[in-house]
Amino acid sequence: MYQLRFIKDLLGKNNITSQRCRDISNVRSELRRIDKILIANRGEIACRISRTAKKLGIKTVGVFSEADRDSMHVNSTDEAYCIGPAPSSQSYLRQDKIISIARKSKCQAIHPGYGFLSENVEFAELCQKSNIIFIGPPARAIRDMGIKSTSKAIMSAAGVPIIEGYHGEDQSNETLFTEAKRIGFPLMIKAVRGGGGKGMRIALKESDFLQALESARTESQKAFGDSAVLLEKYVAEPRHVEVQIFADQHGNAVHLFERDCSVQRRHQKIIEEAPAPGISEEIRRELGAAAVRAAKAVGYVGAGTVEFIMDRHTHSFHFMEMNTRLQVEHPITEAITGTDLVEWQLKVAAGEKLPLRQEDIQLQGHAFEARIYAEDPRGDFLPGAGRLLYLVTPSVSDNIRVETGVRENDEVSVHYDPMIAKLVVWGQDRSSALRILRSKLSEYNIAGLETNVEFLKDLSTHPKFQNGNVHTGFIEENYDSLFPTLQVPSEVLAQGTLGIILSEELEAMKKAMDSEDPLSPFATETGLRLNHALVRRFQFIVGNKELEVDVEYSEPEVYLMRVNDSGPWRKVTGSLKKTQKTLELKTEIDGVVGSVRIARVGNEIVLFGKDRSWKLKIPEPKYVSHLSNKSKVKLGAAVSPIPGVVDKILIKNGDVVKAGDPLLIIVAMKMEYIIKASSGGKVENILCKAGDNVAKDKLLVKMEEKTA
Repeated sequence: MYQLRFIKDLLGKNNITSQRCRDISNVRSELRRIDKILIANRGEIACRISRTAKKLGIKTVGVFSEADRDSMHVNSTDEAYCIGPAPSSQSYLRQDKIISIARKSKCQAIHPGYGFLSENVEFAELCQKSNIIFIGPPARAIRDMGIKSTSKAIMSAAGVPIIEGYHGEDQSNETLFTEAKRIGFPLMIKAVRGGGGKGMRIALKESDFLQALESARTESQKAFGDSAVLLEKYVAEPRHVEVQIFADQHGNAVHLFERDCSVQRRHQKIIEEAPAPGISEEIRRELGAAAVRAAKAVGYVGAGTVEFIMDRHTHSFHFMEMNTRLQVEHPITEAITGTDLVEWQLKVAAGEKLPLRQEDIQLQGHAFEARIYAEDPRGDFLPGAGRLLYLVTPSVSDNIRVETGVRENDEVSVHYDPMIAKLVVWGQDRSSALRILRSKLSEYNIAGLETNVEFLKDLSTHPKFQNGNVHTGFIEENYDSLFPTLQVPSEVLAQGTLGIILSEELEAMKKAMDSEDPLSPFATETGLRLNHALVRRFQFIVGNKELEVDVEYSEPEVYLMRVNDSGPWRKVTGSLKKTQKTLELKTEIDGVVGSVRIARVGNEIVLFGKDRSWKLKIPEPKYVSHLSNKSKVKLGAAVSPIPGVVDKILIKNGDVVKAGDPLLIIVAMKMEYIIKASSGGKVENILCKAGDNVAKDKLLVKMEEKTA
């Protein structure tokens, strides 16, 4: 009876088509057995789904690409199958293979996670045709919400506020340019399908429009197979606030409060919190009510997120889009509501009613999620790839979660998203949660590739962030204070130097103990300080600065150190304790006691301090650097700024280009990067072809040298 009233209400109040209502009424609401699921995803979300499934006694089947054969998510499932080569188009996006494996392994349902096939209409329909439960919303809801122009029309009819823009079918340059001028600049160009910042560009003025349009179309076509875009009025300094909703097959829909995801780079989230700071209870109720109306307007079933643009000053909000899947940041909602949203997904997919009514869902405390990425924040946040040669994570507890899909020595691949993990913390209030976040970030130690951990520390201690004064342009607005010039304290250099000395002594002791030859040069009475000169010089590179530390061995266990031939000699003592995972260095420098965790990776020594970590690079011997200098890239050549795959070459040998001209496009970690000419000249030789995997700093285009 309730479901019938629900459908009539949709017809009468929201002008929903009778076809959509027939679809809603035909949703299967009987209980269906789910005791085995296929997880059509990889990484941390696959591990997270597997964990809840096992808690419920549900068996899991994993899939993996050739690049992921030894990955953590494969080991987390009861059985797993290879589905193809590393590129996702040949593996994780192969619908036919995934359905075939689900049938072969006798799975009743498929959980798509997020990304990949999670919002793919055709895949949801294919599951239904194959009599396999798709753990997500009905295909029509995915279609309507996946096409932003359609979703905005439905939201407007449902009384959900939308922002001014153009959502029409005419995609000609002329029409779009005319509409852009009508809306006014600056404006947003967005891919009609998809999300995650893909196919999104900002045109600040008329002269920027056509280039931004072409770039958005290209990226959208590659990401979603559709180049159609829409235009929206650009809201300066907006907040990105989203509401977690959940609906079942019996007409029940609830919200689980909101999350603030405003702090972003490249239109992609980097840190999220729940609830949103600084908004009134009245606004909170209005947001939740609008999100539930949105869910009901499309006959939604399962987990979804309704995203809003909010004016940072007035807190007025407008519908942006609906993500018809579980979100990356769902753990912070779980933390403040005491729920397991994956468990809810599995129960709703089986035909059960929602576990809680709206009045039963209580908001408690505050939670943050910090995304740990393999990227270089000081290098324009460019993603990186490589092996996690050293990895120590915070200990988990009732209020600390580490959601990850990688372990030490695992590879961060160029083929997938560069996210390493999510650090999730909960506290009684925002200030206590933020204090816990800062503390646990200091315990997240990674070496072997660049990460954003230090940036997240700086962000979490920024006064404006501490006050909740956030918006989507936060990083750009506060760039100078978020990226101050770093001066390496002499204490850090002393610690790094002592760390090298003591680790050498540990190694010498080990060799002495392992040696069976009493005449071995390593077999000494003490095993310590072998063949040391009276004074020894250590050299380091930090950023672009070269630093030197002179060490005088004044007496046993005591060292005198001086940096760059200036200042007083400092008295340094210390000890190094080696555990199974770490090297703990305790020091006393001029009477001041301190401790750091250290890691030696390749030609770098990394010091993990409580406030900041430092990477000290040990330069190559002079004869090696002399040889490498002979092969330095000449001015005007193009090198890859990131490891990735050559997607498109835009020039040919003999072309004459000027500074700023696009030369080729690199794709890596779900990001498209256009490499432009650094100076004008003639293309002498293109040293790559489309489809090539290239390393960072690899020479791709050689330019003719200018002669005098």
